[in-house]
Amino acid sequence: MVNAVENQPPHHVVIVGGGFGGLYAAKALSCADVRVTLIDKRNFHLFQPLLYQVATGAISPADISSPLRSILSKSKNTKVLLGEVNDIDPQGQKVFMGGEAIHYDSLILATGAKHSYFGKDQWEEFAPGLKTVEDAIEMRHRIFMAFEAAEKETDPEKRRAWLTFVIVGGGPTGVELAGAIAELAYHTMKEDFRNIDTSEAQVLLLEGLDRVLPPFAPELSKEAEASLTRLGVTVQPKTMVTNIEGDVVSLKQGDEVKQIHAKTVLWAAGVKASPLGKLLAESTGAECDRAGRVIVEPDLSLKEHSNIFVIGDLAHFAHQNGKPLPGVAPVAMQEGQYVASLIKQRLQGKTLPQFRYFDWGSLAVIGQNSAVVDLGFFKFTGFLAWLFWLFIHIYFLIEFDNKLVVMIQWGWTYFTRKRGARLITGKEVLENAKAGGSNGYYTPENGRQAVNL
Repeated sequence: MVNAVENQPPHHVVIVGGGFGGLYAAKALSCADVRVTLIDKRNFHLFQPLLYQVATGAISPADISSPLRSILSKSKNTKVLLGEVNDIDPQGQKVFMGGEAIHYDSLILATGAKHSYFGKDQWEEFAPGLKTVEDAIEMRHRIFMAFEAAEKETDPEKRRAWLTFVIVGGGPTGVELAGAIAELAYHTMKEDFRNIDTSEAQVLLLEGLDRVLPPFAPELSKEAEASLTRLGVTVQPKTMVTNIEGDVVSLKQGDEVKQIHAKTVLWAAGVKASPLGKLLAESTGAECDRAGRVIVEPDLSLKEHSNIFVIGDLAHFAHQNGKPLPGVAPVAMQEGQYVASLIKQRLQGKTLPQFRYFDWGSLAVIGQNSAVVDLGFFKFTGFLAWLFWLFIHIYFLIEFDNKLVVMIQWGWTYFTRKRGARLITGKEVLENAKAGGSNGYYTPENGRQAVNL
C-alpha cells in the first residue's frame, strides 16, 4: 500500500520578484524537494548597481540584464511566470495575477523599491530617478540630448542651462552619476563638438546632509568629495531642494534661498517600497514603516503568517542592531538564501536561528581610477579601491557572457575614454530631426519623451 504522504504534492514556494532577493532564494531552492514558481513583471534580472553606467553611455542595458528563464533553466523544479501580482489571499494561501489564482505553501515577497520624492511626486516629470532600465534610458536620453541641444543653441543663457546638470542626492548613486557625467563632459566628449566646449558644463551634486556618502565613514566621505571636486563636480552639502519645475531648481542653503536654471535634473535622493507592501498590509494586517517597507519578524516572516516572508528592499528588518538594514543588494542576497534554507529546514521539522546580516562592507566609485571602500576593519581609497570595485561588480554579475562583455567594455573605456553606448533613441527624435526641429528632448511643453530600448 502506498503511503498517503508519498502522494502529497511537493511543497509549493511562490516567489514574487526576480531581483537579487527573489533570484537568490530561487537558486538556493533549486535542488530542494519543493516546487518553485517565480513571478516577475519583467522577464529578466537587472543588475541595478550598474544602471548609472547605462544612463551615462558606458554600457548597454543588455550588458547588465539576464533572462530569468535562462538563469534558472537548469533548476528543473522551478517555473518562471511573466506577470504582476495584484492581490493576496493569506487565508486561502493564494496570490492573484489578474484573475488567475496561484496557490502557495510558502510565499516570498521580494518586489523591491522605487524612487521617492518625499511627497512631491510632481517632481518626477522634471527629475527622473534610477531604478529600472527605462529610467536609465530616459536619463541617457536627457544627458546626451542636452549636449546636442547646446550645440545648436545661440543664446548664451539657454546654452548655459543646457550644460548644467543637477544631481539631487549624495548617496552612492548620486556620487556615481555625478562622477560619470563629469568624465563625459570634461574628457570623453571634449573634442566631439564644434560650437560648444563641453568642459564648460556644470555638474552640481546636491546633498541635504553635511557630507556626501552619509552611510560611509567621515574620512571616506571627505575623500569622495575631494575626488569629485578634482573631476570638476561642484558638491553642495547642506542643500535642500524646495521645488523643481521646468528647468528651475529652487534650493535652500541655511537661510539663503536661490534658484538654478538647469535643463537636466536627475534624482538620486530617496526610495520607497513597492506598492505590494501596502497591499500586503491590507490583506494580512502587517505593519509598514514610513517608506512603505513591511516590518518583519526575526526570521523575515510576518507576525501572524509564518509562511509569508518579505525580503530585500520591501522588508523592514531591525532585529540586529535596532536600525533597519540598508536597501542594498548584499542584504537581499543573504535574506533570499536564509529564507530558502529556513523553508528547507522547516520541511524536515527543524528551524534556524534568526536571520543575521553579515556586512562585507560598502563601496562606491567616483570616476576612473577612483573609488572608496569601507570593509569595516579596513578602509581604502584611490586606484586600489577602484580595482576592488571593478572586481566585486564583475564577480556578482549573473551570467558569464555579461561578465565578459562588461570587462571588455570597461577595458576599452579605460584605455580610450570612449563610451560606445551613447545612443539617443525614440520616435520623437527621428520625427523632430526630419522636421529640422530640436524638440527630441524633454521640455515642460512637450513632456517626457518615450524612448525605445
